[in-house]
Amino acid sequence: MSNNRILQSVDLARMEYQAAWDLQAKLQALQIDGALGPVILSVEHPPTITVGRRGTQDEVVAPAPVLRQRGVAVVETDRGGQVTYHGPGQLVVYPLVHVEAIGLHEYLRLLEDAVMRTVARWGIEGYRVEGRTGVWVGKEKICAMGIRVRRWWAIHGLALNVTTDLNHFGLIIPCGIRDRGVGSMEKLLGDKTPPMALVRQVLLEEIAEALGMRLVETELAALGVAHQS
Repeated sequence: MSNNRILQSVDLARMEYQAAWDLQAKLQALQIDGALGPVILSVEHPPTITVGRRGTQDEVVAPAPVLRQRGVAVVETDRGGQVTYHGPGQLVVYPLVHVEAIGLHEYLRLLEDAVMRTVARWGIEGYRVEGRTGVWVGKEKICAMGIRVRRWWAIHGLALNVTTDLNHFGLIIPCGIRDRGVGSMEKLLGDKTPPMALVRQVLLEEIAEALGMRLVETELAALGVAHQS
């Protein structure tokens, strides 16, 4: 039997987006079967544009030859939201948790709160924009979110820009938003930007606390799935 008060944390380091998505699907299947409890994955992806359920290819403004030249993949995914970018320097967190008791909208607000508390550790004041899921600083979005739920088990999650190359967001219309920009912790803090590992630890602890769970670091092999690179 799984322990639903323990949040098993796995650092995937650098992994292709599709491989991480496939992994989430495998873990979610185990969770639905009752063979696995809550899991939280953290990862950095190579340069990738993802098109969510509400997104369209028209929101990818860069032509295919430019994307190939810059080594940027494009993946159509089943998460909520529109088009966004993932890449090195961006902390991507996938909480695979049961959200029935929380509620879908409340769960997203919980994640936003955890991000806002995390960046506040370094003096960054994040806030929400009504009707636009994610976290904002000034007129710029610093964290995008999108989830997919099956049998009340969630996959996908959030992407916090730490030292992300923000130029890549010029390849798309981020989240369908034309009147605001995209920011990062590095843009705000410069040389005082904390290391990715520290931001990861703080954010995971904030999410676990918000969920009322105890964070436990583990290895992927301990979850009962094999990763094929």
